[in-house]
Amino acid sequence: MSVDHDWSELPPELLDTIVNKLINLRDYLRFRAVCSNWRSSTPATPKYLPCQFPWLMLPKNRSNRRGFFNLLDNKLHFLNLPEASNRRRRCGSSHGWLIIVDESPSIFIINPLTKVTFNLPPLSQLPNVVNFDFYSVGREFTIQSPDGEVYTRNLKEMRDLFIKKVVLSNSPSRDPNFIAVVILNETGELAYCKNGENSWKFIDEARFFAEDVIYFDGLFNAVHKLGSIAVCDVSGDSPRVSFIETPRQIGGDIQYLVKTNDELLLVTRCLELDTDAAYHQLDVVYKTVEFRVFRLVLEGPRWEKVDSLGEKMLFLGENSSLALLASDFPRCEGNRIYFTDDYCEANYDGVNGNHDLGYYNLEDGRIEALSCYPRNSHSMLRWPPPIWFTPNPC
Repeated sequence: MSVDHDWSELPPELLDTIVNKLINLRDYLRFRAVCSNWRSSTPATPKYLPCQFPWLMLPKNRSNRRGFFNLLDNKLHFLNLPEASNRRRRCGSSHGWLIIVDESPSIFIINPLTKVTFNLPPLSQLPNVVNFDFYSVGREFTIQSPDGEVYTRNLKEMRDLFIKKVVLSNSPSRDPNFIAVVILNETGELAYCKNGENSWKFIDEARFFAEDVIYFDGLFNAVHKLGSIAVCDVSGDSPRVSFIETPRQIGGDIQYLVKTNDELLLVTRCLELDTDAAYHQLDVVYKTVEFRVFRLVLEGPRWEKVDSLGEKMLFLGENSSLALLASDFPRCEGNRIYFTDDYCEANYDGVNGNHDLGYYNLEDGRIEALSCYPRNSHSMLRWPPPIWFTPNPC
């Protein structure tokens, strides 16, 4: 004789045991959708889900819907996201939040899943902006360079070109005292603000050409083109900066910092002209040909070459660099570097850039296309280029 079971009547302690074993956001959402009892027994925003596999946020279309491609299941997910419309530009992805510059010219961060937003100081409050004329044609900014030269930029140029990347110290929903650090594209200077502040401040002692910045062990670490590191403590009233000078000149065209376990990795990306590109008539067409990985050894200090990442997968681009373990996800392999196109010299207009993305196998040096974008599929990409986004419901 069969016995009917009412799954909605499972005791709360058993539901709690089950939900604490879920590691995938999709499974968590499906669990809450079973019935009202299961939904009421679990919070809408889970507190203990591990870091999720990144989605690839695709270029804009004419609507308010934005596409996010999940490499794990080869599926495209759409989110209604007018906050990232055509008149706005995103300049970073950090801890599951997007950083957006709009036409006003405000800067804000948004969680695409929850739609929670936080405002950051606007472009006009960057310390090297000496004047902003909102009512002029093009809304003109007056900028002062580090050597004292004064020049102007219109709003579109400021929105699309002035900021290279914004990195957060933590998810704003987890830490209301989060700090944001911005890399300025033209000079590589670093500026920061704490949540709730009205203006950006330069990290004066670290005013060199920063290639990337990452929050590591409670401090912001910025890397110079040649591999030296500025370690920035901006938690107090005034920034404190120390430097790690390394004898090895790393080389390469683009540098990234990645935190993994208790180590700091430096990844350098090498580009070359792509003479076989489908759009051979373009003036600048490039492709990634190699990645080199180094770990920071404080004794010395020095950068030590890493020949294998083991189970680690790295995700690089305009996002805050991320390292994950392949064993935490189905059908994934380690020792790979997943990359998007963030070559600032060419990716502004969407004609010369945006096509250079894929994954690099550190074992044999092969570069493979992502399933959503065949290699050199220029016609499929528009500005801005895709960016890695880590879904975070809290």
